[in-house]
Amino acid sequence: MNNLDWLAIAQKLQSIAQAGIFYAADKPYDLERYQEISDLSVKIIEKLTDEPIEKIINLFASERDGYQTPKVDIRAVVFNEEGKILMAKETVDGKWSLPGGWGDVGYTPFEVAEKEAWEETGLKVKAVKLLGVFDKRNHAHPPQAWYVYKLFILCEIIGGELDAHTQETSAVEFFDRNNIPTLSVDRVVESQIAKMFEYYDNPELPIYCD
Repeated sequence: MNNLDWLAIAQKLQSIAQAGIFYAADKPYDLERYQEISDLSVKIIEKLTDEPIEKIINLFASERDGYQTPKVDIRAVVFNEEGKILMAKETVDGKWSLPGGWGDVGYTPFEVAEKEAWEETGLKVKAVKLLGVFDKRNHAHPPQAWYVYKLFILCEIIGGELDAHTQETSAVEFFDRNNIPTLSVDRVVESQIAKMFEYYDNPELPIYCD
């Protein structure tokens, strides 16, 4: 098995452990066994990712309110009149991605897409359509501790102007399909960008879902 296979096993073990800990609250022996499963899954994930074990424990293995559920990453898909796609250069790795980030509590997915586009690029946009739901495991992203669904949401520009320097980005630019820059592959990969251009060419395509 490859690293992604082991990562999927570790994520599943952690999900089982957290559900077991929740439902076995009055069974100390079961709690001990489920905690051992949780600890083993954390050790596996530490070996497969670059995340420090303390971060894995705090963010991945700390949920105690029932079943562990996937995290949601939301990306704003914005085209200009020339058919170029909006991308932002991430300060953390110096590579490019579609504007976006984790879903925020209290915001709808459309609201998150609009907020992230504004905060990262300076453009005010209106979310108009969900284009795709990608299971991060099924695409060419590097291994990560968390199980992630990625939502790509088409947005229209309604105001603002490009801001080259924000708190999270160091450059903002529109790119054509034949000139895509080096991607921040933890956030977005080439096949997903290509899929977004498919939707630009064929707006009536059905929503993509893994």
